[in-house]
Amino acid sequence: MIQVENLAKVFGTGPNEVRALDDVNLRVDRGEILAVVGQSGAGKSTLVRCLTLLEQPSSGKIIVGDKVITDLAEGELRQARRAIGQVFQHANLLDNRTAKKNVEYPLEIAGWKKADRARRAEELLTLVGLGDRQNNYPSQLSGGQLQRVGIARALASNPDVLLCDEPTSALDPSTTEDLLDLLVKLRNELNVTILIITHDLAVVRRIADRVAVIEGGRIVDDGTVEAVAAHADSPLLSDLGVEAAKGDTQLQVSGGHVQAAIPFISKITRELDIEVALVSGGTHAIGDVHVVSATLGFESLADRDRAAAWLREHDFTVAEG
Repeated sequence: MIQVENLAKVFGTGPNEVRALDDVNLRVDRGEILAVVGQSGAGKSTLVRCLTLLEQPSSGKIIVGDKVITDLAEGELRQARRAIGQVFQHANLLDNRTAKKNVEYPLEIAGWKKADRARRAEELLTLVGLGDRQNNYPSQLSGGQLQRVGIARALASNPDVLLCDEPTSALDPSTTEDLLDLLVKLRNELNVTILIITHDLAVVRRIADRVAVIEGGRIVDDGTVEAVAAHADSPLLSDLGVEAAKGDTQLQVSGGHVQAAIPFISKITRELDIEVALVSGGTHAIGDVHVVSATLGFESLADRDRAAAWLREHDFTVAEG
């Protein structure tokens, strides 16, 4: 369903050249869930952008279904992209549209009739478990519900492939499990092929049929999760942040209702450009009130200290070690 052959992406020239992807070869069969894992800067996001040709590869071939999309003209490429749905770290919904209208939006752009796109949106929101939330606006939905709307929107044009870029990184563990169960359900019921970018070992173990490890722009390991993790020199564990979740590179974080509304893990990752591992805990509901109680892991003491300063600035309570 997805075939990547000798894919390369180079930014800059001469001494400023950066090879973000280097001779990447990858295959995802129809109905399979493949997890691509790697550290920040390994090339994961560049790979996703290249798979939709939002980033033009420097060389190599990408085949989706029966189409070599790297050979398509712009008009043909627009049509081919409809077979690829994308789910992002943040749902990026339109705040002034209801859940239903957000799902309808790509169909509106594609020229669907009003009644047809309304019917399709209703079907998809029911499929993702939000049939009773169709008229809610994004501000009225939880983080997990927002992602479900994003998934429904990605499915609007009935794609064969779903590309998911860190879809659970801003969610608490319980919500993450629910969302992963939904992705498995969609694979089973729709026979959709899923490529998921993640750094979370729990995500890989829960839903992946296979895992590919990317390091320095190259695929350095590929196989079942058990097989890859069993390799003596496999970078899988360190790439998934396991080493970061030890000893003095940990933070114990807590906060009340106001802090629980902040997607703090994704904000730290984005604003400070550091890797954060959710070791345990997350955001919890106590009646109608949500609180934060979590252990975070980092790759270095410097990263831990920068994150601790950010958290304290945002009124979280932080304990080190």
